[in-house]
This record gives sequence, structure tokens and C-alpha cells, in this order.
Amino acid sequence: MKKKIITLITIACFFIITGVSLFSPFLTVLSVSSRKYKPLRFYSIQGYTKGFVISYTHSVNKGRVHDFYKPTQDKKLELYKTSFVSYGAGIPEPEETPGAVFTVTDDHYVISGLNRIVPRLVMAVGLIAEHSITFDEAFEVGKKEFYLTDFFEPQTSIIFEYKKVSFITYIFHRL
Repeated sequence: MKKKIITLITIACFFIITGVSLFSPFLTVLSVSSRKYKPLRFYSIQGYTKGFVISYTHSVNKGRVHDFYKPTQDKKLELYKTSFVSYGAGIPEPEETPGAVFTVTDDHYVISGLNRIVPRLVMAVGLIAEHSITFDEAFEVGKKEFYLTDFFEPQTSIIFEYKKVSFITYIFHRL
């Protein structure tokens, strides 16, 4: 009889521990979601551990811009670097940000040390801009890019933010 009770308790503990580990929000991920239609979303652990790059075609100069983000200690987004092929409206000037470093290479300009911190990034998915996201701290053009129009309709307002989710939620919404 004692053996049966111990077995039942062991089985119950197993299911409780499994349930808690599957359904408790303990994974920190990058969440990319629609502002209006919440079920449209995806999560990336890499986006939290390695940071991410938002790339788009500039509306004026038609060059590709790459904005580099990483998590802060308190799980906010930090725009720390931008890379572009030529200046246009909205491209920051290095003098605007104390400590920013301007670098010129053979094929693009880079402004690092931007240190712009936001709790979340809100943007609209553009069709002409070809917004994409890459999860790689050593971003290089040509690496695996995910185009946001593959997940969201053009002009959809989306939110990038770090959040905690359960393992089961992550499995069903991972990129």
C-alpha cells in the first residue's frame, strides 16, 4: 500500500513539475507582434541572446539601412549602431549623439555608439522598404534575413519588445 502511495505521489509530482515547466513564463525572447491583432506574432530566443538587425530600403536615397539592436540589463531595446550607403532624411548625424563614432568603409557608412534605449520599437511594415530582421550579432549582408511581409501585411503596425513567455508558447510561435 505504501509503495502505491509513493508511486502515485511520484507520478503527480512529475506531472506538476512538467506542467509548471511547460506553462510558466521563464524564457526571455524577442517578441514581434501586431499592435491590433495580437495572435499575429513570433518569438526569437536569438533576438534576445544575440540581438537583431532591422534592415530596410531608405525611402529617399533607396539605399539599404541596417539598424543594430541588443537587449539592455532591464530588457529594453538599445539601438547601438546603424549602417547605411548614403545620407537621407531620418539618418542620424554623429554630432547629434554624444560619444557616437562615425566610420567610412568602401561600401557604407557606420555610426556606432548611438546608445538609444527604448522600452519597445513600434513600426509599420513597408512593402517598398522591404523591412527584414536578422538574428546575428555579426551581421553580414546576405545572411539569413526574414522579410516582415512574410509574417505581416504591409502597413501593419508591429511592436518589437523583450518579454517572458512559457516554453509551450515559444514552441508554437517561434521563428
